Amino acid sequence: MARPNRALEIGTGLFVLLGFAALAFLTTQLPGSGIQLRQSGSAYRVAAHFDNVGDLKVGAPVSMAGVRIGNVESVRIDAREYKAVVELAIDAQYSQIPDDSDAAIQTAGLLGAKYVGVTAGGSETFLKSGSQIQFTQSALVLENLINKLFASIAGKDDKDDTDK
Repeated sequence: MARPNRALEIGTGLFVLLGFAALAFLTTQLPGSGIQLRQSGSAYRVAAHFDNVGDLKVGAPVSMAGVRIGNVESVRIDAREYKAVVELAIDAQYSQIPDDSDAAIQTAGLLGAKYVGVTAGGSETFLKSGSQIQFTQSALVLENLINKLFASIAGKDDKDDTDK
């Protein structure tokens, strides 16, 4: 029985090992994975209240105009208002974000990872540590949209049946 070439075995082993290393690296870079290789400097904290955050995770990116400006520090429920409270840690270098800016929960790519997108307002006063973003837009939950579509189709079918 012929023994395979030793160089071929070593090459295959190295290829598999590099594949696992690349997979581990990419996993740490996914939005919302909560694991990041880069360290951010000082940050200030801002809160935003949402009716629905979808599956927004701690560590998800916060971006403005496509540029990452921070990350989601915590997600919790406000027992008085029954809304989700999202704490955002925004890098100190982005200290001139107008205080009338709005925050929306958006979906990144085909995988559907959620992130917070901030759109600048026009105020001349800026967000600071402890501020709250007043204008928010909740996550679009695909299941809710599908349910509404089916409900509207079913409503039309019922109306068509009564017209006959």
